[in-house]
Amino acid sequence: MHLSYLNLVLAALWHTAHALSPQFIACQIQKPASSSPLAGCPAGTIFVSQNASDPHAKFSSVQAAIASLPQTGAATILIGAGSYQETINVTRTGPLTLLGQLPSTSVAQAEPFANASSPNLNLVQIWNTQFVMTGQDDASSAVLTVAPNLAGALIGAGTDGAPLQPVFGNTDFKAYNIDFQNRAANFAISQALVTDISYANASFYGCAFASFQDTWYTGRNASTYVVDSVIFGETDYLFGFGTAWFQNVILANRACGGGIVAWKGTNLTDAPGNRYGAYISASQIIRSPDANATTATNGLCFLGRPWNDLATTVYLSTFMDASVRPAGFEPFDSARPTIMNTTFYAEFNSTGPGSNTSQRVAVEHILTASQASTFTIDGVFLEHPKWIDFGYLF
Repeated sequence: MHLSYLNLVLAALWHTAHALSPQFIACQIQKPASSSPLAGCPAGTIFVSQNASDPHAKFSSVQAAIASLPQTGAATILIGAGSYQETINVTRTGPLTLLGQLPSTSVAQAEPFANASSPNLNLVQIWNTQFVMTGQDDASSAVLTVAPNLAGALIGAGTDGAPLQPVFGNTDFKAYNIDFQNRAANFAISQALVTDISYANASFYGCAFASFQDTWYTGRNASTYVVDSVIFGETDYLFGFGTAWFQNVILANRACGGGIVAWKGTNLTDAPGNRYGAYISASQIIRSPDANATTATNGLCFLGRPWNDLATTVYLSTFMDASVRPAGFEPFDSARPTIMNTTFYAEFNSTGPGSNTSQRVAVEHILTASQASTFTIDGVFLEHPKWIDFGYLF
């Protein structure tokens, strides 16, 4: 999709899901030409800019800046305003924070760092047009990969996916105010991923993720947290094998194919005690402003379908517009025509035209308040995650 058009779409959504980081705002806002863009940034922050004349920029490519880093130790990269056509690959284990530059008006608009009203505040886009071709693993198309190595990034086929790897990658990856886009034309081409996060911890704040089929992937042994963001897609566009929490996120249906969520689970021998699954909390499901007029009409989108019979998907206090099918969930395909009782689908306190649970599939759990209270960030990740920025306000 052309950048300017996508920005118009984002502008139509952004007022309902966008805040700023008290920790990094002083670093992120654009500075006057007479000042260093790194003013207010953590010590050692690397500046990336497409402005070749900027003396403060060490790199013009985000990936080049990442490749310059040692394997260990915390690092911060500030990305100057611009549209970066590249693929990002993070294999280092040390914490890494990517900061998208923001307009200087952000401070006035976002006091006290909540409910920013500027349309599409983000000034940084990272994008490619890669899609999966015959014989390729889905991972080959991702705009952003956070995984320890190629074997760890592979998604694989079937209900079990790629073989389990005895390795872990980045312990604390964060990205703020960056729009990640896979601009491959549409799902009719094939899978076109935005993220592949596997064997890593990663969190995202005030970002956007745009594709059509398989936009978001949380892979094996990965833990991901997305807050105050927008995700565009139309076919299984949240899919995965790990543990993913989506908070205050807009899920924008460009059309409907498969389900919004397609997840795998795993047995407790591979992951003892792990609550693998997708958890969508205090969010919105809407028909995207750029939806296909013929295939994204009201009542066509399923909340999810099970990629294997141990799949888990939970919706908590989420607004659902009329693009959500009354049944809620569907079997994966004709070869697996039944949602097994080992699959855990659940819903609590849904609102909006698509929230009527009276016609949901029988296997779904309509949670009580007491049952829903067990689904918290700490409860899902089995700890209070140190890799999440709980100081981010939204």
